[in-house]
Amino acid sequence: MVREVEKRGMRLGKYELGRTLGEGNFGKVKYARHIDSGQGFAVKILDKKKILDLKISDQIKREIGTLKLLKHPNVVNLHEVLASKTKICMVLEYVNGGELFDRIALKGKFSEAEGRRLFQQLIDGVTYCHDKGVFHRDLKPENVLVDAKGNIKISDFGLSALTQHFRDDGLLHTTCGSPNYVAPEVLANRGYDGATSDLWSCGVILYVILTGYLPFDDRNLAVLYQKIFKGDVQIPKLLSPGAQNLIKRILDPNPCTRISIAEIKTDEWFKQDYFPANPYDEEEDIFIDAEAFSMQGVATDTEKDPGSPTLINAFQLIGMSSCLDLSGFFEKEEASERKIRFTSNILPKDLLEKIEDIVTEMGFRVQKRNGKVCNLVVIEIHLGILWVQLVGR
Repeated sequence: MVREVEKRGMRLGKYELGRTLGEGNFGKVKYARHIDSGQGFAVKILDKKKILDLKISDQIKREIGTLKLLKHPNVVNLHEVLASKTKICMVLEYVNGGELFDRIALKGKFSEAEGRRLFQQLIDGVTYCHDKGVFHRDLKPENVLVDAKGNIKISDFGLSALTQHFRDDGLLHTTCGSPNYVAPEVLANRGYDGATSDLWSCGVILYVILTGYLPFDDRNLAVLYQKIFKGDVQIPKLLSPGAQNLIKRILDPNPCTRISIAEIKTDEWFKQDYFPANPYDEEEDIFIDAEAFSMQGVATDTEKDPGSPTLINAFQLIGMSSCLDLSGFFEKEEASERKIRFTSNILPKDLLEKIEDIVTEMGFRVQKRNGKVCNLVVIEIHLGILWVQLVGR
């Protein structure tokens, strides 16, 4: 068990903590040196209270469980997990070259030879993950690290899924990822194959590596998603025909006809100077402190304030807006009713009074469902009646 890290300041069990490498919403990543061996590590120090407040305990457990399965040269490796009553400390492989994103921002773009080498390593790492039943679901240059030798390491498996997360239809259904890199079938919200959608993200990364900019981009999310669904990507003619062809086959908006990883590995452009990486020895056992999964006795802001709003992710928020409903790209909408959700900092009582005054002038009758005061309002127009519902979350 780990004693309180913040109080001791410099020591974490058998590790000596150093500079802060990064900082997020619920913890920090610090450089650490193993006292006996002198080897460097990256320690992800997570605050349990913040994890509970953000309701991401399942996400952290999934990331730890996933990393325990993966031991590959192109995947960031987990060494052990230490914990106290307030902290979770993930001791990870230290990758000293930073994010691929920063490399691209600095260079602008890579040569085809160097870009191909990075893409080959990315495909090796992703293939290994899929063979282990792990689907990343948030592949992007920010989640790909580069070591001192220029080799890549896939990181951040917080949104990953395992085969047991598939539904009875054999598909995943959680809409997640980063808008510019997410596959069209994920946005369609009809279920998707984790391997095929990961491959789309790899294709976007390949495009960015070779050009220095995104294939699909727009400040307006509705326009961005329309571009992704159409898959109408403009590929610079300066790229070789082989690179152009492979990008087109990966960024096929139809997941059924999209090139597979097996087909990529037989592609002539991909095969040039290709030396597949071998997975590490999997006999090494990873120590995980049982305290890491215990959240008992950790007070949360939600417990202190039961009226606090429920957190929603970006895709849930997007889905609440009718202007961003992209289901029409896949099938005709059969339902005639329409719902609109919005948020407001006006008191619910005052908000409802304003809504009633406006819609009465519009000629609607107002009926209320569920008088519970909360943070989410649903307005529904059906058969000439406007329903105002305060939804408890």
